[in-house]
Amino acid sequence: MGICEGRVAIVTGAGNGLGKAYALGLAAEGCKLIINDLGVGAHGEAGLTKGAAEQVVDEIRAMGGEAVTNTNDVADWDAGKRMVEAALDSFGRLDAVVNNAGFVRDRMFFTCSPEEWDAVIRVHLRGHFCTARHAAEYWRAQAKAGNPVDARIINTTSGAGLQGSVGQSAYSAAKGGIAALTLVQAAELARLGVTANALAPNARTRMTNTGAFDMDVKAGGFDVFAPENMAPLVAYLVSGQSKGVTGQIFELKGGTIFLSQGWTDSPAHDKGARFEASELDPIVRKLIETRQPAKPVYGAA
Repeated sequence: MGICEGRVAIVTGAGNGLGKAYALGLAAEGCKLIINDLGVGAHGEAGLTKGAAEQVVDEIRAMGGEAVTNTNDVADWDAGKRMVEAALDSFGRLDAVVNNAGFVRDRMFFTCSPEEWDAVIRVHLRGHFCTARHAAEYWRAQAKAGNPVDARIINTTSGAGLQGSVGQSAYSAAKGGIAALTLVQAAELARLGVTANALAPNARTRMTNTGAFDMDVKAGGFDVFAPENMAPLVAYLVSGQSKGVTGQIFELKGGTIFLSQGWTDSPAHDKGARFEASELDPIVRKLIETRQPAKPVYGAA
């Protein structure tokens, strides 16, 4: 019996890459699934992977699992509600939402168009809102009715969102927003029995197809950047074993797992009175020198 036996989860963007790895890993642990994928390409091109969700459902059923296809747009408000309803109609419950769907439109900030910016923010940030918002409403109703709730929201942030990435201003902004959203969800939903955590994966997918994640894997060797490496952590977070683990940003690279420590305060300089603008330069520079160094922006010189 797997650690997710009897649990029901929605996985968005589950037709390829990380989402597919999550779905197959969850199914192997006994989870019943709503497999969502719109069938778009890595840059949001319509119809490039049409049928991907259905193929993943077929794989899950072939291994003896239970899954239902969903091809709704994750950033559509009503579609988010339909996904939750699909879980309830198909399996009678919903225990987790795994927000994974997204695409990239890489541009330097000075060439990024409003349309590209809006498209990336929409699929990532609004896409993380819609389904989880309807799920939270369902869990709140269950809690108010006196039914025990032990539910999960698992979001997908990125190193780009935690430290920035050159050429990915919109993507970085969206993923940074998702990290902050996760903290708020964890704080607000704890009393309902809902945890919220986020992942910053290091994996080879369509969106990271830049060469940075390429490596030669010898026969029988460990592929550090295989998407499947992320799946056990997702299964753990969906399972009942992770009860009480909330408000965390997990980073995982191959067989190495660690937590992002996020924004934190440096040592302070207290004058005890209002500063003069002319005296701030040496104080600011001293604060920068004495703080813990931040991780560098990806791609910065």
